[in-house]
Amino acid sequence: MKKQALLIIDMLNDFVKEGAPLEVPDARKIVPSIQGRLKESRSKGIPVIFVCDSHEENDTEFSRMNWPAHAVRGTEGAKVVDELAPVSGEIIVKKTTYSGFYNTELEAVLSSCGAQELIVTGCVTNICVFYTAADAVMRGFYVVVPADCVAGISRQAHNFALKQMQDVLGVKVEGTGKK
Repeated sequence: MKKQALLIIDMLNDFVKEGAPLEVPDARKIVPSIQGRLKESRSKGIPVIFVCDSHEENDTEFSRMNWPAHAVRGTEGAKVVDELAPVSGEIIVKKTTYSGFYNTELEAVLSSCGAQELIVTGCVTNICVFYTAADAVMRGFYVVVPADCVAGISRQAHNFALKQMQDVLGVKVEGTGKK
């Protein structure tokens, strides 16, 4: 059996909370499913890694990509939602762009815990989840995406990303992808 790691991507106040700068309403709906995966992983000793957007106040992403300021370091918006808060010993990998692997220590962290299979959860299905899953596959990881543990900006974008991950990248998508 492959050694697993659970990735929880961008389940931050600035994406999940109502009225947040980059609110993803469906992100609130997946919290219970992620809580179930989190509880199971913790009970089995599976490493849990939080992959979190982390920006400077004047990050070029805000102007170049036309996103509003979000997940600014040191703000409440940049914190993982209380319902999924990391516990002692769990790792937070900070990223500045869509992929959790780009210019981060994520690959080294996964290597140090011997992970071969990644269970990828969080938001946004068609952006950060997709790019992280793609980079994971390209690095030789086996990737599982539980459809009830990811949220997209729209149902169409969510379903398209799940289909692309499954059909093009060979990701194992659990569930139908329909909510």
